[in-house]
Amino acid sequence: MRQVLDETDRRIAAALVASPRASWREVARCLGLSERTVVRRVAPLYTDGTLRATVVRNPARFPHLVPVALRIRCRPNKVRQVAQALARRPDTVWVDILGGGDEISTVFFLEGPEARNTLLLRDLPATEAVGSWTAHTLLRVFPTAFRWTSGLLTPEELAELVPDPDPYPAPPTAPPTALDIDTALIAGLTEDGRATYTDLARRAGTTALTARRRLDALVDALVLRLATELDLALLGAHTEALLWIAVRPGALQQTARTLSTHPHVRFCAATTGPANLIVAVAAADLDALYAFLTDTVGPLDGITAIDTTPLLATVKRTGVIRG
Repeated sequence: MRQVLDETDRRIAAALVASPRASWREVARCLGLSERTVVRRVAPLYTDGTLRATVVRNPARFPHLVPVALRIRCRPNKVRQVAQALARRPDTVWVDILGGGDEISTVFFLEGPEARNTLLLRDLPATEAVGSWTAHTLLRVFPTAFRWTSGLLTPEELAELVPDPDPYPAPPTAPPTALDIDTALIAGLTEDGRATYTDLARRAGTTALTARRRLDALVDALVLRLATELDLALLGAHTEALLWIAVRPGALQQTARTLSTHPHVRFCAATTGPANLIVAVAAADLDALYAFLTDTVGPLDGITAIDTTPLLATVKRTGVIRG
């Protein structure tokens, strides 16, 4: 895994964060590079694990899933051990170590109410290193935040890769009817989000054309989100933080929309609990985070309280364990 990327590598990586399955030709055209240059630059980044492509399910489209964000207090000398144990669970999506090194934030996609109750009523209480926790059910995730590119792409370049004239598109009223091939497609993309349609078709027992059309349908219907995972510091974002924000209910929708479109915001979700909005911020440095808090968050009238917790370490992101 690389420790440093040059400017061209960073812009290619940013393009793939914005559009994880973009073809090399599309990336080259967007960035004004030759296709050969893109291939030569990007292939080693996937080979050594600097870039990893995957897919994340949208729990709103899977009625049995219970999406829960937890803030878990741990004994400081056991926090990394607990974080690694959580990361190994197949139902965790994100695992971060926060604040003063005694707290973990994690997002679970739990397989139904029984799994939720088992986690909260049995597993966590039985873990000696865990002191306390708060649970927040994710009510709505605002997808515009996933267009984060660390400012490495111009608005025109981003629009070329991810055409979306409506910043708040209304999701389809119902997801497409589940098909037998969906499970195989999701499994294949979870392992390799850039797997060829031929490989996906072979895994799903169908044709490449059918695999492509089905994946397009699932992405367009917001059933799946394609993702490129990497250390955000490689793109110049050296300060990450989670904001746990309390917002008046009548202002929640507009506040979330305003924050989710900010260039520093990579995740934004309305939740249950005393903090009813979770916002993940990735900024260049502490000054940029401070400016975001004072200039962007500060003027929003609906906010009544905010708890800012810096990220000390990321153990798992978009379902991928960090090396």
